[in-house]
Amino acid sequence: MTGAAPVRIAMWSGPRNISTAMMRAFGNRADTAVLDEPFYAAYLAATGLDHPMRAEILASQPTDWRDIASQVTGPAPGGRAIFYQKHMTHHMLPAFGRDWMHACCHAFLIRSPEAVLRSYRLRRDSVMLDDIGFRQQAELFDMACDLAGRAAPVIDAADVLANPAAALRVLCSALDIPFDTDMLHWPAGRRATDGVWAPAWYAAVERSTGFGAAGKTSEIDEDLRPIAGAAAPYYAKLARYRLSVDG
Repeated sequence: MTGAAPVRIAMWSGPRNISTAMMRAFGNRADTAVLDEPFYAAYLAATGLDHPMRAEILASQPTDWRDIASQVTGPAPGGRAIFYQKHMTHHMLPAFGRDWMHACCHAFLIRSPEAVLRSYRLRRDSVMLDDIGFRQQAELFDMACDLAGRAAPVIDAADVLANPAAALRVLCSALDIPFDTDMLHWPAGRRATDGVWAPAWYAAVERSTGFGAAGKTSEIDEDLRPIAGAAAPYYAKLARYRLSVDG
């Protein structure tokens, strides 16, 4: 692979969507470098939003989307053959250019709005539709499909949690990369590649050594139901293209 461009995988999801566990899975491959939410600081700088560890995030990453675009379309760290990028859909503000997307293959990690909102509420009291990225994910999916001339791969978090081996095997096939059993388990702890915001969000993942169980389904708080209802059509749109995972 010396001198060859890496396979750049842009994985798009919203928050609280097993996206960090998925990054762990890819990061445990010997042939893969990972990048954690590269547009986060640019998003905070542009919106002025007050997120946990805001100052640390702004200091840790470029805040100009053009600099980030150069990073994500460049060589993989360590010269690895695969460059896996964990992207949050809501970080891609309308003012941020999209031309860089041509250099990547795109995949979409989805999760039911109810499951996302239950998890999000554990970390933050306040939430709006745009905070959880469903609307933006549908927009980016359309763009990725246009770039590829076909439907981009969509994987549902529920399928991954129900059968990680089968789901990851299907996902790797759709991305035209070999499946690696090292994706199924990883050492506990923090990674140097984790974003500086890890202390605020990654406690469960840091304790993990693999994908966990789906957990019990429960009702969401009453005030979250309108948000779940507004997100549902966007989730359903992508779910129609979800990869079929056999047990």
